Amino acid sequence: MPVSKLAHYSIRTLDLERSCRFYERVLGFKRGYRPPFDFPGAWLYMGGDEGDYGTVHIIGVDPENPDGLNAYLGDKAVPATGTGTVDHIAFLATGVQAMWDTLRAENIAWRDRTVPSLGLHQVFIEDPSGVTVELNFPAAEVAGLTLPDAAQTQNAAAFGD
Repeated sequence: MPVSKLAHYSIRTLDLERSCRFYERVLGFKRGYRPPFDFPGAWLYMGGDEGDYGTVHIIGVDPENPDGLNAYLGDKAVPATGTGTVDHIAFLATGVQAMWDTLRAENIAWRDRTVPSLGLHQVFIEDPSGVTVELNFPAAEVAGLTLPDAAQTQNAAAFGD
């Protein structure tokens, strides 16, 4: 039974709406169908295709009423931030200039890296829960461009603050 593709990744958060806003406004995902689980959450899809089961599942943690979540996914401590042992999640993308504009408008820090041997330009950001998201653009999109000043991008505030 070979593995064919990544189905989705899930993030537990204490601030469901803030996390959803990040994925919607910054990455352009759309909320879509989610089964009526007995705990808060949202399924976010790339584009309008709900044929799969979403790309990102945001799991809302309600410390006052954890029973539904605990029964379904098991009891875990209130979520820490970051990616834990997973270093980052990566997506292929196009439109690096538009992404830089969006990140500036949303006041989100990012790091740029180009990997010439792969023909990739990478933009690293963090979601509101501290999960590192890598966006891989064709390196040709940055050829001849002046990359944003790293000091400016590192000093941006956290999303939504």
